[in-house]
Amino acid sequence: MALRRINKVQRRKLSIFLRCIIISFLAWTLFAISSDYTFTKKASMTYVNLPENKAFHPLQSDTVSVKIKMSGWKMFMERLHPDTAKIQVDLSGLKSRNFIVFGNQIGFINRQFPTDKQVTGVSPDTLYFDFSKQTQRKIPVKAVENLTFQRQYGVIGATRTTPEYVTITGPLEDVASIEYLETDTIKGKDVNTDVRTVAYLNKQQRTNITIYPTFAEVIIPVGEITEKVIELPIKVENSKGYTSVRVLPSKVKATVLLAVKDFNKYTSRDFEAVVDLDSWKDHKVSSLPVIITKMPDYVKVLSVEPQNVDFFVRR
Repeated sequence: MALRRINKVQRRKLSIFLRCIIISFLAWTLFAISSDYTFTKKASMTYVNLPENKAFHPLQSDTVSVKIKMSGWKMFMERLHPDTAKIQVDLSGLKSRNFIVFGNQIGFINRQFPTDKQVTGVSPDTLYFDFSKQTQRKIPVKAVENLTFQRQYGVIGATRTTPEYVTITGPLEDVASIEYLETDTIKGKDVNTDVRTVAYLNKQQRTNITIYPTFAEVIIPVGEITEKVIELPIKVENSKGYTSVRVLPSKVKATVLLAVKDFNKYTSRDFEAVVDLDSWKDHKVSSLPVIITKMPDYVKVLSVEPQNVDFFVRR
C-alpha cells in the first residue's frame, strides 16, 4: 500500500497546528506556575519562651501539618525535594492556661518562612499541655563517636567529658526516665592523634527538658597500636567431682592488639584463658574451646592458637 504524500500546504497547516499546541502548552505552564496554591507539609516544633518554674508535658506529637500558600513553581520544587520544616512555637501563653492556639501565632510563624511562602494555617490548631511537678537531676554525659583511623592507630583509653555530669530540669516522670545524655556524633577520618572537641548534647526530641550546660568538651585518646603475642596458661572451670583434669596443650598463644605505650605494661597476668568442662558434660564435645575471660580495657584479642584443646579426665 503506497504512503500518502503530504503536500506543501498540508505541511504548512500541520506546522502551524504544532506551533499552536506548543504555544498553548507554554502559556498554560506559565499561568500554572504563576498562580498561587495551598501546599501542606509536615513541620517539627521547638518551643521558645518557656514558662519559668513550670514543668510541662505536651499531650500531642511534636510534628504538625502546616498549610503554606505559594506559587506553582515553588510547590513544584517542594514536591521535587520534600523535607520536614521546623517551626518555633511561643509558649508564653502557658502562664495563664494549659493550651496554645496556632491561630494567635500565624504572624510569628510566618516570620520564620521566606516572604514568598505564606502560612495560612496549622493542624492541629490547638496544642494542649499537662503540667506536673518540676524536678532536677544530675546525669552522666556519654560521648558518641564515628571515627576512622590511619593504619595502626586507634582508641587507646577512656573517653573523657568535661563536665562528666549535667543537670536536667523538667517533669518528674520525664527526668526520672533519662539515665544519660549522648552528645552529637563526633566524626573524623584518618585520625592519628587525640580528638579534642566541643559537642552539643542531644535532647532526643525532649522539648520539655532543659539541660545545663548544653555542651561538653570531649577528649578521645588516640595512639599507635601494635600486635603482641602472649602465652597464657589454661584454667579449667567446673572440674569438681574429678580426680584430675589435664588439657593438651596446657598453654595457648593469644595475639592481641594494644597501644604501643602499653606493650611492656601488660603480661600474661592481665589475661585469663579458660576451658569449661560443662561443654563436655552437656554437649559431649571431643575438644574444649578456649575462651578469654579476662583482658585489660582497650585491648583486643585478634586470635587464640589453638582455639580448641584436647583433654583427659580421671574420675
